[in-house]
Amino acid sequence: MTFLCLDDREEIEQFLRRNVYLYIYCIGDLDDFFWPYTTWYGLNTGGYIDAVALLYEGKSPPTLVALSDECDVMKELVGSIRHLLPERFHAHLSPRVEAVLLDDYDLDPHGEHYKMALRDKTAISKYDCSGVVSLSRADLDDIETFYEQSYPGNWFDGRMLETGQYFGVRKDTALISVAGVHVHSAKYKVAALGNIATLPSYRGKGYAKRVTAKLCKSLSRQVSHIGLNVKSDNIPALSCYEKLGFEKVATYAEFNVQRK
Repeated sequence: MTFLCLDDREEIEQFLRRNVYLYIYCIGDLDDFFWPYTTWYGLNTGGYIDAVALLYEGKSPPTLVALSDECDVMKELVGSIRHLLPERFHAHLSPRVEAVLLDDYDLDPHGEHYKMALRDKTAISKYDCSGVVSLSRADLDDIETFYEQSYPGNWFDGRMLETGQYFGVRKDTALISVAGVHVHSAKYKVAALGNIATLPSYRGKGYAKRVTAKLCKSLSRQVSHIGLNVKSDNIPALSCYEKLGFEKVATYAEFNVQRK
């Protein structure tokens, strides 16, 4: 097996389509909106790609996405490219893959996470989304203030407001609940939800389900596959997503990684 840098989008997509929901973020990153910030690595056996890893550098620190149904193959790929990785990065890794980084890096674990898929869209049609409004660049200041209060430390890229796929609920002009996307590509027909939050004083009243349902309805007019990542111990979020029709499809772990 040999590792190589990949730059053929069609070749990468062909591999990633083998498991759309496991690789939904990566498929979205093939879009022109994200592509310039990506570096792709593959493991090759006899002319066939066995594993793909993505380093996304659109935000600081960069993020390494190294997921696979065959963890031993991904361990070999990550072990082969570890000398090319940044001094500091965030990582999404399939189980046991982190072992190949331990000699060179300090890993700060951020827990087990689930990948979830919206395969059945029946449930979202049942939610009343009245009062949910579309958000845009004009709302950026309000959105950033909202996340400081409701979701400090979250990964939010204001560029994603350009997708038109952010929605919220306001009370007395202030945002109290927001749902949006981390990845969106009408071209590749995929979207990954993110930055879903509600102000603490308004939680438990169904606002998150309403804004997320509105978002999923909107996305369904443009994409074929909708997924998300959620921490496995975030019981309120899991309950919300399952009621909307999402189901768990894979497990992975997140880490902050720093070279020793």
